[in-house]
Amino acid sequence: MSVSDFSSASRQLAAPARRHDLDWLRVIAFGLLIFYHIGMFYVTWDWHVKSVHASAFLEPAMRLLNPWRLSLLFLISGVAMRFMTDKGALARLAGSRSLRLFIVIVFGMHVIVAPQSYFQLIEGGEIQPGWWAFYRQYLIGSGDYSVTIPTWNHLWYVVYLFVYTLILIPLVPVLRPLARKFEQLTTPAWAVLLLPLVLFLVYRFTLTPYFPTTHNLVWDWANHAYSFTFLMIGYFIAKHEAVWRAIDRALPAALALGIGAAVILTPLWMVWDRIGDNIWLLTPARLLRVAYAWWAIVALMGLARRYLNRPGPVLAYLSEGVFPYYILHQTIIVAAGFWLTRQGLNAPVEFTLVTLATLGGCALGFEAVRRIPLVRPLFGLKLRHPRRTAPVAA
Repeated sequence: MSVSDFSSASRQLAAPARRHDLDWLRVIAFGLLIFYHIGMFYVTWDWHVKSVHASAFLEPAMRLLNPWRLSLLFLISGVAMRFMTDKGALARLAGSRSLRLFIVIVFGMHVIVAPQSYFQLIEGGEIQPGWWAFYRQYLIGSGDYSVTIPTWNHLWYVVYLFVYTLILIPLVPVLRPLARKFEQLTTPAWAVLLLPLVLFLVYRFTLTPYFPTTHNLVWDWANHAYSFTFLMIGYFIAKHEAVWRAIDRALPAALALGIGAAVILTPLWMVWDRIGDNIWLLTPARLLRVAYAWWAIVALMGLARRYLNRPGPVLAYLSEGVFPYYILHQTIIVAAGFWLTRQGLNAPVEFTLVTLATLGGCALGFEAVRRIPLVRPLFGLKLRHPRRTAPVAA
């Protein structure tokens, strides 16, 4: 769902209940995603390009973000879907929203993402420098490379959201009564903390071992199960105040459980390779990781509801910019990192310059995009810039 889609939904959300907390939480989640991908340039895990200073230094923090960062975004997207679908005219909504996402996907794959594959293949020694020769191959999908071209890379989130939108909208008449049932089940604070874990634990021990995350749309079943379930949870809880009050009551426990799980998991993750096949350690750790992800999300929703439920011009600006930032950021990281790491800089200077290049490039890109009406839809924004009459959640 584009940032404009979320804007309309969140204005309706905020009108009766001033739910600016979800807007802030979405901005924060996308901000963390940008810094996570900067971190991917510096950790030892496989990524498109790597810094010469790559090490395990950032990996503990990255592991703490990884279990919940994208699940939270799917949940918030589910909230937005509920408010949008309750406006009626489902067929028209499906067409307009699908078209908006499809434009972003096609443009993103063929223009924004292409440099990522280019620099990755140069670093791997599979091609020689020469952008236009590569780009012609990229557009037609020719070349026997280690990566598929064209590809969507980080835009897999938009692709999956596009597919989930097509699945969810026809089911709306059935989902509305199910949302009321979900509210009844999760009204107690303990139920908010524990009941959704049942599904996630089933996925972890039935799907995850056989379907590792690949972002291959037709073979990513464990990822689909998690992501679509979080989307549906957001859809179910969007308009049910009893669930949000239960989240408020569950906040202290969610914080304590989430922090406790993080304290236990972090040292285990640091020696994960040495655990081997020790089922007595692996199974509880895997179970606790699933629980940690959900408790972290409950805690973040509770904290945002308590401390961030306020509008303002900063929120309005960031909410409009967050989707263009998301589309642009990874290509900037890859390009800037590829060049800067070959300049003989020390690690702190290189990291600072990569971060500044990423944030500065996203800011400049957004400022250009938002001012050109015909370019706005390519980055998920409405064709015309919405006229603001007062500071509202966007």
